Amino acid sequence: MTTASRLTPQETVERALAAARSDGCVVIAEETSNANLRWAGNTLTTNGVSSSRQLTVIAIDRHGHGPESASVGVVSRAGVRPDQIDDVVREAERAAEQGTPAEDAEELTGPTQAGSFGIKNHAEVRWDSPPGRTDIGVLRDFAAALGETLRAAQAAGRKLYGFAEHELTSTFLGTSTGLRQRHDQPTGRVELNAKSADLERSAWAGTATRDFTDVDIAGLDAGLCDRLDWAKRTISLPAGRYETLLPPTAVADLLTYLYWSGGAKEAAEGRTVFSKPGGGTRIGERLSAQPVTLSSDPRAPGLACAPFVISHASGSDSSVFDNGLPLGVTSWISDGSLAALISSRHSAKVAGVPVTPAIDNLTFATSAAQPPALEEMIASTGRALLLTCLWYIREVDPQTLLLTGLTRDGVYLVENGEVVGAVNNFRFNESPVGMLGRLLEVGATVPTLPREWGDYFNRAAMPPVRVEAFNMSSVSQAS
Repeated sequence: MTTASRLTPQETVERALAAARSDGCVVIAEETSNANLRWAGNTLTTNGVSSSRQLTVIAIDRHGHGPESASVGVVSRAGVRPDQIDDVVREAERAAEQGTPAEDAEELTGPTQAGSFGIKNHAEVRWDSPPGRTDIGVLRDFAAALGETLRAAQAAGRKLYGFAEHELTSTFLGTSTGLRQRHDQPTGRVELNAKSADLERSAWAGTATRDFTDVDIAGLDAGLCDRLDWAKRTISLPAGRYETLLPPTAVADLLTYLYWSGGAKEAAEGRTVFSKPGGGTRIGERLSAQPVTLSSDPRAPGLACAPFVISHASGSDSSVFDNGLPLGVTSWISDGSLAALISSRHSAKVAGVPVTPAIDNLTFATSAAQPPALEEMIASTGRALLLTCLWYIREVDPQTLLLTGLTRDGVYLVENGEVVGAVNNFRFNESPVGMLGRLLEVGATVPTLPREWGDYFNRAAMPPVRVEAFNMSSVSQAS
């Protein structure tokens, strides 16, 4: 009998489709490998590798009716053996037979609708090539540089903590309509925390990467050393509204939440900040006086992601029927105005907007000439707070997209172009949509890692921004 280790993801897809008896079927086979390093107190602590497989079968039962009348059964299992594939298909089909009609029912995407991505050997990676894999070797050069950095920190009396991880997921998507799609997604990140010898001062830096060739660990440590020096002087400030400089990572966390909240269906139903009073959506309304654009592009250099829809389950603005639908460049905000909301084919019809499915990256940028780096923005500041990052972000009010959360690992006071000391942490209450309307300055866009959402959303490029009257609602004792 064929063993699980010899059954390729492509063979798994074909076997599941061949076993299907339903009116339609979508099969998603994923193979993931992971490598990681961890360190604490200037000492490497652990390293390891792991791998996993996941099979998702989506059965569609149209009950003898047309394409817009169907129920769906979805079953996902890890580590499925070859002799278990038929069982997973049958379970999905039973769920479809017993299910209620799906409101998002559409014809499945076929090779024609998918365009150039629908052929078996599209330009990015061959369908029949082995799944991609990562291993500890991807971290070899990084580990050598890390060792030097840890020794330097030890000699200087700093303590470094953190981790580096790299993951590669190969996704194979097949449908009963003949569609075969494949995408390999590398995802990496480094998080580095520096503390003073007495553990009283702390600073954080993080970066996302595809292959670790662009990670400058010594440079990250040097930036943290500067921040620890800034914190040698401490200043107490009360809660209030402050002009605030947000670095790219903090901007990424706020705008990622804005992006996730930008669903077309809920907006059309009057339930979100993007709902238009009296009905409809706010598409076309100006959100910022600054010439800023928030966009996604599956082929963005350094941020590349799947160029087609991969949907394991349907949601308000996602649909299993859209699997394989091609993705292109999408501007969510264009020149300061709301331009698009996330939609499936179904929710686009409900909301009366174009079909613009979610894409797994995000870029925010200004079209202003020669935007400044964060260091230049600090140098031109009269008086403002400078943040390091945000965490524990939660939604308070979807109608205004009011968020609350905490500052972390360093809040600094800038006066007359210089950082003069560290101040206490704050709880903030702020809407990223309202923040867009109070942008005073937008800097140069750079790749960044959202600290709060980095586990779920890794591919982002953001600028530092200067915000008027950022609401620090209360003083926090968090460190």
